[in-house]
Amino acid sequence: MAMQTRRLIVPVAFDAGVKVPDGYGGDEVSWQEAFRTRAEFRYESGRESVDGGGLTGTAVFKVRIRTQVSAEGLTMDHRMRDLIRGIAFNIREIDRVTDRLFIWLVVEKGVAL
Repeated sequence: MAMQTRRLIVPVAFDAGVKVPDGYGGDEVSWQEAFRTRAEFRYESGRESVDGGGLTGTAVFKVRIRTQVSAEGLTMDHRMRDLIRGIAFNIREIDRVTDRLFIWLVVEKGVAL
């Protein structure tokens, strides 16, 4: 039986949060795209909870992207967007050590960015 290889086929963008004046003397975060690449998603876990009288759900994924110069400054302060589905994810972990060719991320959707 041949092992199925997964491919980096999902286009994603990484955004950096930039503080901008909110017009009331404070600041708010505006997202500015830092770079785009392709990724592989692997579902890890999910959960549902009651929040504010409504049901909310979160999902955690492991994501693999190629090691590249544009990703050198990537931190957990960035967010990742799935460009096909229009979904934004919080970055919870960044692993640049396990694999020299790829960066592994743990991302979560369904929570406040």
